[in-house]
Amino acid sequence: MRSTYSARILIGLAVFIVISVAVYYIPPVHSSLAWRVDDVRTRIKYLINPPEQALFLPTQQSQVDAIVTATLRVLETPTPTETPLPPHIPTPTPTVTPTRLPEYVILPGVKYEDQHNRWNYCGPANFSMALTFWGWEGNRDVIGQAVKPNDKDKNVMPYEFRDYIRDNVPGLSILIRMGGDINVIKRLIAAGFPPVIEKGYYTYDHTGKYGWLGHYLFTTGYDDTQGVFITQDTYLQPGKDRQVKYSEYVEGWRSFNYLFMVVYPSDRQADVLAALGLYADETWAVKYALQIAQQEAQTLIGNQQFFAWFNAGSSHVQLYEYFDAALAYDQAFRLYANLTGDLRPYRIVWYQTWPYWAYYYTGRYQDVINLANTTLNETISEPVLEENLYWRGMAKYMIGDTPGAIEDYRDALKIHPGFAPVIAAMQNLGIQP
Repeated sequence: MRSTYSARILIGLAVFIVISVAVYYIPPVHSSLAWRVDDVRTRIKYLINPPEQALFLPTQQSQVDAIVTATLRVLETPTPTETPLPPHIPTPTPTVTPTRLPEYVILPGVKYEDQHNRWNYCGPANFSMALTFWGWEGNRDVIGQAVKPNDKDKNVMPYEFRDYIRDNVPGLSILIRMGGDINVIKRLIAAGFPPVIEKGYYTYDHTGKYGWLGHYLFTTGYDDTQGVFITQDTYLQPGKDRQVKYSEYVEGWRSFNYLFMVVYPSDRQADVLAALGLYADETWAVKYALQIAQQEAQTLIGNQQFFAWFNAGSSHVQLYEYFDAALAYDQAFRLYANLTGDLRPYRIVWYQTWPYWAYYYTGRYQDVINLANTTLNETISEPVLEENLYWRGMAKYMIGDTPGAIEDYRDALKIHPGFAPVIAAMQNLGIQP
């Protein structure tokens, strides 16, 4: 009798679980509850394994140094006594005499959107505002469904927005540059072209954990009398027409190599290039970004010095100087290990994957794998970063682990169906995505 009663309880429990799971995946229910489930999962994982304690320490540079040393000895060439700093590229500082700008500009016609009640919708919300400013009739969800088909995708890269605009928004274009400064942002605004910057800041996330987060910021005005930019912040509240001091703006901007983007009507490209000045030349902008990073790497301290070295690596990658980039990233990650926990920006490779380029194209495949393992297994509640999976797969293939590479590629496509780099990699292997 007791066994029959227990069986009924187990059957009832199983039925309850099945019904609960079925109800959970009904779209309206799932959209309202999924973020709560993810929140609980993240809190538990972060409690057990605090992400700020995760460290990536490059190991393969010593092997490279040994090869170089042995080669130099064979050639009877003196061996360097220390790892050199990345070479300084003499780049002209901006010397164009600018037209005098007004002290105050705030652009009308902004249709404010926030990112709330959506997962990681900072990018779609900001770029929706940048497009609707020019008359586009969509909203954050229209962009999000295209560039972020999986809600769990933590970040949308600048190039993904560029590709979206190119393929889906006729009549509008976008330019992306590194190495920006306050003056170029003001010139763009004064000319009527509000830019979007990529920045970082320290705050409490949805789990209540304090740390560094990446963020996009649509900038629609400035006021020299108060020393502030007028921004449309999709996350902080109140976010509409939020004033940000120039110094605060620059400090947050530094963590993304002063990257900025400007959306504009295609037939007004000449006006945008005129407002950009020297930044109209993309190569000049990258070299200028490198110069800034090298200077700041020698003058800043703490987490700001880490960002400067990271930026130096990113600029070298843009110039195809992968060996110099790898050295800069090595130094950045050494500095990272010396930061206190709260200051460690453990999410940085969620947003900026340039270190993978540097290590992969210098043959440091194990460092690519180790960095991806640290990022995917120790800094995030689930391995839902398609770019990191892609690069780990690429490195696994290069060391002969083809099954592991294919597994990573397939996992990346689960997060981002149609992700072009993965599809190309699989086709190169003769495998259907």
